[in-house]
Amino acid sequence: MRRPITLRRTLLLLGTLLMLSACGGKHDDSAALAAAAALGPQATAADPLARGRYLVKAADCAACHTTPDGAPFAGGVKLASPFGTFYGTNITPDKDHGIGNWSADDLYKALHDGVAPDKQLYPAMPYTSYRRLSRADSDAIYAYLMAQKPAAVANHEPELSFPFTLRFGVRFWNWMFLEDALPDASTGQTAQWNRGRYLASALGHCTECHTPRGTFGQLDGAKPLTGAALGRIAAPDITPHGLAARGWTAADLQTFFATGIAPQGSAFGEMYPVVHLSSQYLTHDDLRAISTYLLGDQAPAPQPLQPVSADAAQLEAGRNVYLGVCAGCHGLNGEGKPHVAVPMHGNSTLRQSDAHNLIAAMLDGIGAQDFPGLERMQEMPGFANQLSDMELAQLANYLRATWGGQPADVTADAVKALR
Repeated sequence: MRRPITLRRTLLLLGTLLMLSACGGKHDDSAALAAAAALGPQATAADPLARGRYLVKAADCAACHTTPDGAPFAGGVKLASPFGTFYGTNITPDKDHGIGNWSADDLYKALHDGVAPDKQLYPAMPYTSYRRLSRADSDAIYAYLMAQKPAAVANHEPELSFPFTLRFGVRFWNWMFLEDALPDASTGQTAQWNRGRYLASALGHCTECHTPRGTFGQLDGAKPLTGAALGRIAAPDITPHGLAARGWTAADLQTFFATGIAPQGSAFGEMYPVVHLSSQYLTHDDLRAISTYLLGDQAPAPQPLQPVSADAAQLEAGRNVYLGVCAGCHGLNGEGKPHVAVPMHGNSTLRQSDAHNLIAAMLDGIGAQDFPGLERMQEMPGFANQLSDMELAQLANYLRATWGGQPADVTADAVKALR
């Protein structure tokens, strides 16, 4: 029997117009946020444009607004979502296609409310997190963007099906789900924790990828930073418990954000551009603040690898696959090779309870990656056309049980589902 179409159901349907959203407990922490925003070197920089440049890096604007072969901030980056495809917009000072006619008030309203001078924005632009930015930081970002070279590059309209083409529906979604504050996964009261909170939750908008979502795209406020699968590579659990379970320490997180490589592995998937375009440029103090926020003022101890019992014949089959296609780069005993491939022992991806990312990486491969300094990792080929579902399952089980402390429970059907 078909349910009646009520006004509330209609509003909910229209509310699914977005890709990214925000949800969480409502509490007034504006004073703490203002104090956190005032910390850091960018607050006292003699050059206002240098401050704006630092904030644009911290906010990772280039990830969505600069294509690999395009002009800086001219837009065009493809943003896939369950609701259709969005494209990063032109935010250069071009008066026809960019934000050249915008005022500082206009930019703040876009960042804080998701409203541009001529239209309601879809939350594919994460105003749901940027809502917490201070006005001073918004103005510094505006000054920097206005100092960039205008690019006469037309914007791509979102490729959405009805009813997601109705932008006014986002207003109803905002009314239902937009919050002034986002939930925290960790606890803390120190100035460093509060600074990290501002950097991670507001500027870095970590919650947009790392928090699961409800039916209408809203963040699940009961599960902040517990991981979510928006793209091919799922964003992992980065709660204090989730990080400690995979062996992360505050020092290792700092190293990872600064260089893209830590004892737990290297950045890949959508985390690679975060490091490449954003976090590597942050100061040591700010990276320490982010690490403190993620783990909390009282960080849990990293958990050691636990021994796993598994079928010997199955592990032997997996080891044979490993020796045939992996050992040349990752080493006979998983020790890795500098500038080639990361070690396998204790690798964070192997230590995830869900084998999704491991399977996807084995099927698709990972492109060559340049990290800060002279460090790089060579291309890892995908094995979708070389290995069967059973062989990949055996390999995954060998890796997880041997070096990840996880059960050897990956099946051929699980691999097949991700092909």
